[in-house]
Amino acid sequence: MAIFSSLSEKIQHAFAGLKKKGTLGEDDVMKALKEVQIALLEADVNYKVVKSMMQDIKEKAIGKRVMESLSPAQQVIKIVNEELTSMMGKEQASIVLSPNPPTIIMLCGLQGAGKSTTCAKLANHFKKEHKKVMMAACDVYRPAAIKQLQVLGEALDIPVFFLGDSVSPVDIAKGAIEKAKKSAVDILLVDTAGRMHIDEQMMDELVQMKQEIKPHEILLVVDAMTGQDALHVAEHFNQGLDIDGLLLSKMDGDARGGAAISAKAVTGKPIKFLGTGEKIGDLEAFHPERMASRILGMGDVLTLIERAQEHFDEKKAKELEEKIRKSSFTLQDFLEQMENMKNMGSMEDMMNMIPGMAKQMKQQPIDEKRLGRNRAIIQSMTKIERENPPLIDASRRRRIARGSGTTVQQVNALLKQFGETQKMMKRIGQMGKGGKIPRIPGLFS
Repeated sequence: MAIFSSLSEKIQHAFAGLKKKGTLGEDDVMKALKEVQIALLEADVNYKVVKSMMQDIKEKAIGKRVMESLSPAQQVIKIVNEELTSMMGKEQASIVLSPNPPTIIMLCGLQGAGKSTTCAKLANHFKKEHKKVMMAACDVYRPAAIKQLQVLGEALDIPVFFLGDSVSPVDIAKGAIEKAKKSAVDILLVDTAGRMHIDEQMMDELVQMKQEIKPHEILLVVDAMTGQDALHVAEHFNQGLDIDGLLLSKMDGDARGGAAISAKAVTGKPIKFLGTGEKIGDLEAFHPERMASRILGMGDVLTLIERAQEHFDEKKAKELEEKIRKSSFTLQDFLEQMENMKNMGSMEDMMNMIPGMAKQMKQQPIDEKRLGRNRAIIQSMTKIERENPPLIDASRRRRIARGSGTTVQQVNALLKQFGETQKMMKRIGQMGKGGKIPRIPGLFS
């Protein structure tokens, strides 16, 4: 499910009526803004934040300049976009790296917020930025917490410092800092213990750790699925530790994430990252203006480009361009492009980043199962068959269907789609560099 798909759909519905009208009356604007207010409250955005925000929007949206502008509907949407962005923090807040490594980042939060997994996601994020990273396992209370971080570290080839569960968390953190300095580590991520609820002992321990290790950044990991509780947690931790920022986990749940995005307005501390799924790469830097654009159905092309650059090999991209130019696009290439798209995240989420695609997707939803089925069919073919589809006769089609757990009709459908794709690729090759690439049939449908 795409982030905030429900909220986005409701807000876009509120503005649909405005766009149809050439001129707007105050009643038209008030009706649309009432729907926006209800949508935000239903998404669990903090009531006080919504009330303040809507007051600001009304004052600006019903002004003379808006009502008499050439496109009043667009002016109203622009104002809502600006206020949503402001609520979430206006500009991106990055991690401030220390000029004297290692930069120490302390992660805190309640048990169950996904703190250890988030620690590994952050480590992976910085590793991709060519930073030397180390994690410190300081959760000595939760059973298997240290082992969990070790397993995650091994999978990422990132070292994990630990001294067992009989040593105090503060001593483990101190030892980790010494080791990080000796190993010329750029970033040290300190995974602290959580509790089922906030208690005095927990906060005292975290305050002591802050005093002893003097972290450059304290990030609070908040479970976005907990609704208004997320705000209470953020307020308590901020009062006790004076945190530097928030990392919202489980944002792919969509149901109650609105509370979390109002955390900046409630605590005054910026949201720095979003956990967008279960995979280790499902973490993205938080950009308030991009998120507001997504919610309003205006897309988020910059994030889509960044994802593509991260997952698409430049050399392979040039090879693909050459194959298209020479009309030698094969089923193997088709499979590789599907794998690349899969690694970028859910197709629904990606399509929502393209302006105008949300409406089209509603009319023709993406069938993720079909994408998986197509992958299985191609993977059941031999290398020769992938490179030369005309070889696939009736008997080969039956074998491929058995091997992929599909039907001959489904194999036929894929081959037909690929045939159409090859024709398109041939036309693209003939267009030259100035040609526009049409969408691949069957890949997005």
